[in-house]
Amino acid sequence: MSDVYRDAGVDVEAAAKAVTLIGGLAAQTRRPEVVDDVGGFAGLFRISDDRLLAAATDGVGTKLEIARAAGRLDTVGIDLVAMCADDVVCTGAEPLFFLDYIAIGRVVPERVASIVEGVAEGCRRAGCALLGGETAEHPGVMPDDQFDLAGFCVGVVDEADVLGPSRVREGDVLVGLASSGLHANGYSLVRTALLERYDLDATPGELERSLADELLEPCTIYALDVLALAREGLVRAAAHITGGGLIENVPRALPDGLGAEIERDTWPEHAIFDLLQSQTEASDDDMFSTFNMGLGMVLVVDPADLDEVIERSAHAAFRVGDVVEAAGVRLV
Repeated sequence: MSDVYRDAGVDVEAAAKAVTLIGGLAAQTRRPEVVDDVGGFAGLFRISDDRLLAAATDGVGTKLEIARAAGRLDTVGIDLVAMCADDVVCTGAEPLFFLDYIAIGRVVPERVASIVEGVAEGCRRAGCALLGGETAEHPGVMPDDQFDLAGFCVGVVDEADVLGPSRVREGDVLVGLASSGLHANGYSLVRTALLERYDLDATPGELERSLADELLEPCTIYALDVLALAREGLVRAAAHITGGGLIENVPRALPDGLGAEIERDTWPEHAIFDLLQSQTEASDDDMFSTFNMGLGMVLVVDPADLDEVIERSAHAAFRVGDVVEAAGVRLV
């Protein structure tokens, strides 16, 4: 990847190195019930001979700064649930419950309630319970109106139903599920590229709504859709397209030795991506390594099930590529 994202303050290489170091530390705590290594979309933990828990944690990143600047706090909780529950469902697990953590400069009850309103709505969309959480006030450390969010989701799956690379075969097809827009990744670049040029109430480029509306559009939550398709045996693996975009996330659903060929122009790309690319002069590789580019989830399916998956998906679905005999992702 070029220096576009690094110039916005994000060091992708440092993040990758941190994951490697953390993986080694996590390995030192391993229990015999742990089924999967750190690095998948969710960790798996055996609770019986044939049942596994799946767990994931995440945040919303600097999209929160957009919400703070716009004074609109009631949707970023949806993003928080999406980032976690949709990682969990990539294993085939049903999200069961969710916990949230809010760090805030000064507790204003109405603002906290607004944030949690979004979390509760996200849980409804994901079909999981908001089991509890923590609100931590940080006076003198954070500005009064600043806040950060973290979330934790736990699901359950029968071992025989676990989705993942072991099910994938060369010749399988890739089905992309439409995103609602940027979702919750790449916002450090978004803020550098757009907010230094435009006010949040502006409607730049080909956008059909204000920048605030575009940037704060909540993440689509795919959990119930993917779960329903998986229970019918129609999904072999799933990739949640978050940080790292299609380039980094699709391979996480594929076995060693296989890769993906993704066909451009087989799905609609939101105007916000064109605007960002024009303002940053980012290459296609930069864009596809940072943003979802219009696809928030990619499913790996048997070619024989393609039409049924597209027809039954609750979200707009597109055949976007194939699993091929070559590692990595190639855009054609």
